[in-house]
Formats: sequence, structure tokens, C-alpha cells
Amino acid sequence: MSLSLYDLSVPVFVQSLEALAVVLKKAAAHAEARKIDAQILLSARLFPDMFALSRQVQLASDFAKGGAARIAGVDVPSYADTEASFEDLDARIAKTISFITSIPKEKFIGAESRDITVPMRPEPRVFNALVYLRHGALPNFFFHTTTAYDILRHNGVELTKRDFLGVY
Repeated sequence: MSLSLYDLSVPVFVQSLEALAVVLKKAAAHAEARKIDAQILLSARLFPDMFALSRQVQLASDFAKGGAARIAGVDVPSYADTEASFEDLDARIAKTISFITSIPKEKFIGAESRDITVPMRPEPRVFNALVYLRHGALPNFFFHTTTAYDILRHNGVELTKRDFLGVY
């Protein structure tokens, strides 16, 4: 059985985004139960020079939709980074899942030999799609999902490893 880049990307992104949505729901419930202003959690960060929780979720979404789209050779949708609540972040995750699951599997056929251009500073770089998935899209995606989880765990939200992993 051979695996396509679809198999190695879209289901992985979906599983982790669904788990992230559950984690955010637990965070919202935690804030409500303890009478904590949700904005405190949404703006929490692990260290002053790191992005806040909201931005971590936005970036996880960006790496999932950008990774899947670039590998499939379709346009990457642009999402405004205006989420200001747990509900807004949940909607962004749902929109990301809807987008990446709408990309036909056929678009990924032959992608392992495709070169893609990725916007980076100071200028765009060209990567082989397989290299980009292994060394760019997936590691960055997991960095931001893990950091979001860690911010919430650090702030007292009762989360487990199972919450991070989701259903598989």
C-alpha cells in the first residue's frame, strides 16, 4: 500500500485541529466555571516574546490550510486574523477543516515530485512538496498546536495527553 501526500497531510491536520477545538472548548468552560475573563486565556503566552494563544491557533490553521493547498497545487485561502473569542477560534478551525477536506484527493497525486513556492522572509523559497510537508508544514503546525495546548495547561486548564492527540 502506498501513501499519498494527501494521506500524510489532510487526515493528520484534521485530527489535530479537531483535538484543538476540543481543547479550546475545555478552556472556555474552565474560564466560565472559574469566573476568569476569557481574554486572559486568549492573550496568554508562555513567554513575553512568544505569540499569545489566539495567534497560536491562527498559525496552526494557517499551516494546515497553507500546507494542504500548496501541496495540492490550489490557491491558499486568506483568513483575516480577527478572532477575539473562543467561539471565533472554533469557527476558524471549522472553516480550515472544511477547506482542507474539500480539496480533492486527486489534486495530491504526483505531488511528491512537485516543487512549490512558499512565502518566507526575506523572499519566497522553492521546496519539493514532500520536503515541505516533512520539514515545514507539519513541524510548524505541530509547534503551534502544541504551544496552544501548553499555554492552556500552564494556565490551569485540566487537559491530558488524550486531549492533545484527539480521536484516532
